[in-house]
Amino acid sequence: MRSYVPVLLLILVAVALPIVILSISRLVRPHVPNATKYSTYECGLRVTTEAREKFSVRYYLVAVMFLVFDVETVFLMPWAIQMKELAIFGLVEMGIFLFLLLFGYGYIWSKGALTWE
Repeated sequence: MRSYVPVLLLILVAVALPIVILSISRLVRPHVPNATKYSTYECGLRVTTEAREKFSVRYYLVAVMFLVFDVETVFLMPWAIQMKELAIFGLVEMGIFLFLLLFGYGYIWSKGALTWE
């Protein structure tokens, strides 16, 4: 049971620290409400549309494509670090991986998912 004491202490600190910090900041901060603070802020421009407007499906396609190519970067980093140990096997595997990504990129480009209307 003594081996669980550090874990319990860590959990206790992890729960107590945000509560203490938020409580102190609530006591210290100035509280001066006005209409300008509660209005919607849109990059310094006046808001002209409703927040619940419908987006085009292309917006979501671009978001998914970004995630796919972001994951590609995550997989390239460990390969680059371990390149000497992986030798030719790692080179072939990464070549196949990059070929599939480039094939997918070409496919979405040919379908027109990268063009905005």
